[in-house]
Amino acid sequence: MTWTTHDYENIPGTYVFDGKHSYGAYPLNKLLFSFNTEECRTEFDADPAAYCDKFGVEGKYKEFVLKKDFLGMLRAGANIYFMAKMAIPRGTSVQDAGAQFQGITTKEFQAKLLAKGDGLVERLAKRGGYWNG
Repeated sequence: MTWTTHDYENIPGTYVFDGKHSYGAYPLNKLLFSFNTEECRTEFDADPAAYCDKFGVEGKYKEFVLKKDFLGMLRAGANIYFMAKMAIPRGTSVQDAGAQFQGITTKEFQAKLLAKGDGLVERLAKRGGYWNG
C-alpha cells in the first residue's frame, strides 16, 4: 500500500490516527470497538487472551492489550476513543491513561492539570468570559 507523507509525522510524541498509522492495528481496533456491548466486555474479562485470539489480535498488539499498555496501543495505531471503551469500564480513568501516556503517576498528572487551571478565571475575564482554546 502507498501512503502519502504528512508534516505531522515528524512531530515528536504525536500519534495521529490515520490510515497509515492504524493499518496494522485493524484487529486491535475491531476488538476495542466490540466493548460497546456489555456481553463483549464480560467475555473479554473472562479470558482476555482468548478474546484477543477471537479477533486475530497477535504479537505486540496482544501484549499491549494483556498488559493494559495504553500508550503502546496508541503508538501501535489504536483509536483513542476505542481504547476508552476498554479502560473506563475496568476502572482505568482517562487521567490514569493520560498519566501513562506521559510516563508519570496519576497524581502527578492530576497536579499538572490543576496547575494549568491556575489563573483561568482571570484569563477568561480578559477574553470576555469565554474560552476558545
